Amino acid sequence: MKRTAVVALACVVAATMTLSGPIAAQALEPIRYTVRFPAPETHYLEVEAVYPTGGRPHVDLFMAVWTPGSYLVREYARHVENVTVRGPGGRALTIQKSAKNRWRADTGGAPTVTVTYRVYGREMTVRNNWVESSFAMLNGAPTFISLVGGSSRPHEVRLELPSGWKTSSTAMLPVAGQPHTYRAEDFDTLVDSPIVLGNSLIREFEVAGKRHFLVLEGETAFFDVDEAVKGVRKIVEAGGQVMGGRYDYPHYFVLYVITDAGGGLEHKNSFLGLAGRYTTRNRRAYLGWLGLTAHEYFHNWNIKRLRPVELGPFDYENEVYTKALWIAEGFTDYYAGLLVKRPGLSTRDEYFEELTGQIEAVQSVPGRLVTSADMSSYDAWIKQYRPDENTPNTTINYYSKGAVIAFLLDARIRRATNGAKSLDDAMRLAYERYSGARGFTAEQFYQTMSDAAGTDLRSWFAATAESSKELDYAEALDWFGLRFRPVDVGNPRAWMGATTRNDAGRLVVSGLRRETPAYAAGLNVDDEILAIDDVRVRADALAGRLEQYRPSDKVTLLISRRDRVTRLDVTLGTDPGRRWRIEPAPNATADQKQRVTAWIGS
Repeated sequence: MKRTAVVALACVVAATMTLSGPIAAQALEPIRYTVRFPAPETHYLEVEAVYPTGGRPHVDLFMAVWTPGSYLVREYARHVENVTVRGPGGRALTIQKSAKNRWRADTGGAPTVTVTYRVYGREMTVRNNWVESSFAMLNGAPTFISLVGGSSRPHEVRLELPSGWKTSSTAMLPVAGQPHTYRAEDFDTLVDSPIVLGNSLIREFEVAGKRHFLVLEGETAFFDVDEAVKGVRKIVEAGGQVMGGRYDYPHYFVLYVITDAGGGLEHKNSFLGLAGRYTTRNRRAYLGWLGLTAHEYFHNWNIKRLRPVELGPFDYENEVYTKALWIAEGFTDYYAGLLVKRPGLSTRDEYFEELTGQIEAVQSVPGRLVTSADMSSYDAWIKQYRPDENTPNTTINYYSKGAVIAFLLDARIRRATNGAKSLDDAMRLAYERYSGARGFTAEQFYQTMSDAAGTDLRSWFAATAESSKELDYAEALDWFGLRFRPVDVGNPRAWMGATTRNDAGRLVVSGLRRETPAYAAGLNVDDEILAIDDVRVRADALAGRLEQYRPSDKVTLLISRRDRVTRLDVTLGTDPGRRWRIEPAPNATADQKQRVTAWIGS
């Protein structure tokens, strides 16, 4: 199909699914936005918003300070400027800022007021806006100022595309007969529906009677679109198999901007991702892209429809705390690997390498013994997006810890039911009980997992999710006939335990973890290592220099700390190597091998 034909189809597809009944039945007058790009090369967009006033003398307006799925107050209003208001006939009215993200507009008694403002968008992330001469990527939270108390109203968005731009893609339903105009049933839906505009390459496929769209905007010349579509389709099918064929969205948009960045953010009927231009030409990069796609797609079940009770409806002006991100993100990360492996998009070795990476991300971090998975979730607002050099020593990533807990739980359920049930069954049961507007508490989630396993798992969750004690892998490894590959101890290597970077030819310490020789010796982050035992060491030569020593050797470092030169004595340790590499046990039984096949496929 020609590109123009594909684009035309995409522009009408959602219109054919528009539910005229619900839209026509809306009793509340919508808030209407017009978004323009008079000079996209300046990275600005202009918004004109028409708000119903209800006859009040003034209306209060607000902009969200964060985006659901990205747990940090980002102060989007800092990108807003030139806010003005006028009444019918263009009569100028008064508007004043009343808080960091709020405005109060006089209405003059008019039934509606029109507010205009400009937004600067030049942050290539999935939680903000990007505008340039050839395309734009818009998120709802940093774009649309809404009416305080008006979140339940429909929100209508009309996009005026610059000359040469032909496509706009979003999961919002289009308004029939009005090109590039969309309607969200409420503010939540508006924020939950990113928009990609430009000249996108759009491919459609159908699974279980639902239309799915892969939208690629940006530098697609080196991107193998056919291969990408095959991969996404298999992921969608594998996800449906996990969740019992429940595709509860009207349609689904996979939105990717192809550039030199990465990342993704989930939404209810879509997700927005960033990918490198050469992604499909490199096996490792392509597997990473498939994993990202699977992760964000599986979120349409786990967090967008099956959610911790705290995560909806949202307070967009304040932090929303939950201790369950290890479930929402960690379990999703676990299933991302399975959604890639089960349909054959990755090999067994590649899957075990990914699982190894998740376990290593937990076991190599001293913070695993300091902070539990549930408290790491709770502290996301102050720690997850603000890491520093001491972060690995004080906390654990709820993505990795949650994924490892999911792996251990999957094995425990399978063992408890002698292979009759798995975490898949438990997730389906949780979805049946708590999806939609209900949400679940931690205790309800634990009980559901227990019901699926046929045994009480409350104390198990206390030991794994609510504790900072070491995890026990023995049961899971035994069930599947796996092991951690033994470390070669025949040729131990000397190890200092500092992470370094090459800073314009200088060997600079960038990270220090507790319980390492460098940490014990008093080495600091940002110290420059000049020499070892009075012999100059180049920025790219530390590993080779340490090969000249043995574990337990004492060395003297010559360092520069804030331009003052000093010496530190370090007793080298033994390089721990990769102690957590998963592999099949050489003596695995036929039953254990069959369990692996039942778990991850052939």
